[in-house]
Amino acid sequence: MGDTLIRNARCVLTMDDGGTELAGVDIRVSGGVIAEIGRGLSGGEVIEASSCVVTPGLVNTHHHLYQTLTRAVPGGQDALLFGWLKTLYPIWAKFGPEEMFTSAQIGLAELALSGCSLTSDHLYLYPNGARLDDTIAAAREVGLRFHPTRGAMSIGESAGGLPPDALVEREAAILEDCIRVIDAFHDASEGAMVRVGVAPCSPFSVSRELMRDAALLARDKGVMLHTHLAENDEDIAYSQAQFGCRPGQYAEDLGWTGDDVWHAHCVKLDGAEIDLFARSGTGVAHCPCSNCRLGSGIAPVRAMRDAGVKVGLGVDGSASNDAASLIGEARQTMLLQRVSLGADAMSAREALRIATRGGAEVLGRHDCGQIAVGKRADIALWDVSGVESAGSWDVAALVLAGPTRVRHLLVEGRQVVRDGHLVTFNLDAAILKQNELARKLA
Repeated sequence: MGDTLIRNARCVLTMDDGGTELAGVDIRVSGGVIAEIGRGLSGGEVIEASSCVVTPGLVNTHHHLYQTLTRAVPGGQDALLFGWLKTLYPIWAKFGPEEMFTSAQIGLAELALSGCSLTSDHLYLYPNGARLDDTIAAAREVGLRFHPTRGAMSIGESAGGLPPDALVEREAAILEDCIRVIDAFHDASEGAMVRVGVAPCSPFSVSRELMRDAALLARDKGVMLHTHLAENDEDIAYSQAQFGCRPGQYAEDLGWTGDDVWHAHCVKLDGAEIDLFARSGTGVAHCPCSNCRLGSGIAPVRAMRDAGVKVGLGVDGSASNDAASLIGEARQTMLLQRVSLGADAMSAREALRIATRGGAEVLGRHDCGQIAVGKRADIALWDVSGVESAGSWDVAALVLAGPTRVRHLLVEGRQVVRDGHLVTFNLDAAILKQNELARKLA
């Protein structure tokens, strides 16, 4: 892979500690990292950037890629979380390896076009021979940096859980497969394209024993932990009824706090739980569009940030969003904090910082999320010469107005999106396959 020169950027939002913004500079990429930043640089394939705002690639901290096959399912469109799940579980039970691979391709492509260079994924069901390997293969083809998590459900309806018995697994088998995928795919080195996490689905679909054992396994293997927590009022009520405590206490008791843990949603965290997360370094994946879609509430992101909690953004699954635009999530994050707390509650720049460096910190990727010499060359270029940006006075327009699709996207220095189009695989063929699979499932 040769060098690349991003030349004469209109503005570079570095996301460094000082929030530095640079105008009219070049960025030279070599060997997958940012080698130089300055004026008058030379060397490599040139990308003209005089009409572009340049940011680090956006980071998605929570997704269920397989759900791109079940967007806008009629029975789930207007349901709350538990009812929504009960509608979709029987459809997901029909999936297999082909559905997992193709849906991941589509979800990853959608993320890339919205400027995302690094994404996690939470895959917690494995029907009909499906494996985490299927989504990892899709990510390698699309070319995004990937943090898949080996999720699981172990308590079915017959044992008092929410999922149907056909979608749960034996806990011993879950732990064995966690070891298999970590040993096969996890790369702890700087610049890794794949890191694996351990992610039992939720307190209402696995046992306390599995949560505890998963934490022990993950720490023995040196990988991160992820699950859903405190998503809505039903979630809080379930925790109090079943465990006699709030979700924060449940997490702490089972070893699910620390800088190697991030929880999705956390809409209903109270002040004591926010303080616990801040003290322990526990991260949060904020999913504002999904929280709106399911009526879960407005997460206390302002309070979390002020307390020092690590917060990143997540698009969540495409059955509860139903889109996957990271730049859209940044805007929605800002708007929700403003409607809750006032117009000065969150700036566009802060929302964009959460979408980039914030997400990288949540995922433990301190080699990503910034435009600085030595950091990985995950770079998004946004063309602000079009109709969405016309009349804009400031780079805050990237969140406030647009564009919403990236012009160019580099991941590890490799161009994944060029002139607004994916260049790493045949997206049109994947779309045709996805629609064919969706018709069979309906």
